[in-house]
Amino acid sequence: MSTLEVRQDTVKTPPRSPAGEAFNNVLLLVLRLHGSFTAAGEALARPAQQTLARWVVLDQCRDAPATVSDIARRLRLARQSVQRIADLLVADGLAAYQANPHHQRAKLLELTQDGRTALHTIDAGQHAWCDSLGNMIGEPALQRTAAALRKITDAVESEQP
Repeated sequence: MSTLEVRQDTVKTPPRSPAGEAFNNVLLLVLRLHGSFTAAGEALARPAQQTLARWVVLDQCRDAPATVSDIARRLRLARQSVQRIADLLVADGLAAYQANPHHQRAKLLELTQDGRTALHTIDAGQHAWCDSLGNMIGEPALQRTAAALRKITDAVESEQP
């Protein structure tokens, strides 16, 4: 073994501070929750013959047409992945591209009536699910949780590794 190589069993990770340990616990719970939300989103989208990814892109065009780049920015996703989903939605008749008066090449993605119908189907199940869980957990606890998550989000976004 050269002097530059370090045996892995001799490398010690420094302990976290109590606040760092608490943050790590939150991180692990949020990652677990992300998996649970993803599974629930897939189940909620299924009655409309959609996936969670397709639902999320449809939802971004709910109130007004948007460019793929704008959707990707809002969702913090790669433009290419949103483009792929948008193209599938267009091919299936759930959305259509239209001219963008502000940009010659960046078309606007707009929902079709079939897209609005799919979104309405998903919304009905999602609203019932949210109401059920909201009543189970309680509004005050959810309001406190939302405030804490906003604070955590702001901190994470301001201090990237």
